[in-house]
Amino acid sequence: MKIRLLVLLFTAFCLISLSAQNNLKEDKKMDRIELCKKNFSELFTGEALTGKGTDPELMDILQKFIFGEIFETGNLDHKMREMITLITLATQQTLPQLQAHANAALNIGITPIELREIIYQCAPFIGFPKTLNAIAAVNEVFKEREIPLPLEKQGTVTEENRYIRGNEIQYPIYGDEIKETMKTLPGTMKNDVPRFLTEMCFGDFYTRNGLDIKTRELLILCVLATLGANEQIQAHSIGNSKVGNSKETQIAAIVQCLPYIGFPNALNAIRIVNSTNEAME
Repeated sequence: MKIRLLVLLFTAFCLISLSAQNNLKEDKKMDRIELCKKNFSELFTGEALTGKGTDPELMDILQKFIFGEIFETGNLDHKMREMITLITLATQQTLPQLQAHANAALNIGITPIELREIIYQCAPFIGFPKTLNAIAAVNEVFKEREIPLPLEKQGTVTEENRYIRGNEIQYPIYGDEIKETMKTLPGTMKNDVPRFLTEMCFGDFYTRNGLDIKTRELLILCVLATLGANEQIQAHSIGNSKVGNSKETQIAAIVQCLPYIGFPNALNAIRIVNSTNEAME
């Protein structure tokens, strides 16, 4: 009798626990509106879901999805989420949105130096003209907020050591991969192109103060996802793992990109990161 009673009590407890879990999931699902309002206010010091403007329905869908769901997915803090958003918008050259998120970034504690370094890091991947457009847009935000320009210099290399310093970062992460790939190029270009990568990408940019290499690698992965550069996504997913960004962090970063780059590019990048990390494991 006692055993039967214990079984009945245990069964009842399990049913109550399951019901509570289902209610909790439902509450969490219903709570995305409150999360949206909370996160939006933190970032933009304004009110979300106002129903105002010429297209309030689109803004309603956008804000609930981004700030009520995406911002709560994965293991990233809000500062890293805004860094990812900034570099994604700069890559796409969506400059009005970049300015809005530059203000949001400053509101949640990203420093002007960090913000500038995020934009500078775009240059080897999207080219200098687009990077100049993005930095001009961010500088307008700095001016509006009365942040003195130019900001303090963060470069650490000289003409004499930029190759050495760049190679010190590049080789442990990527080895001689580019040099091997380019060895059949004609003339001096087989040496010039790999040298350019080492000196400019790794020497001029990775060595700068303001962002650490772990952060730079994660942001670069997001640039590549935005560009749909699948081959480079695979290489930089391996690079991210080597500098300490887990598979969960890499995928969470790409999920953060999703509302800005769309499902096709995001899902492709997630698939590549997942399969690359599974192969390494």
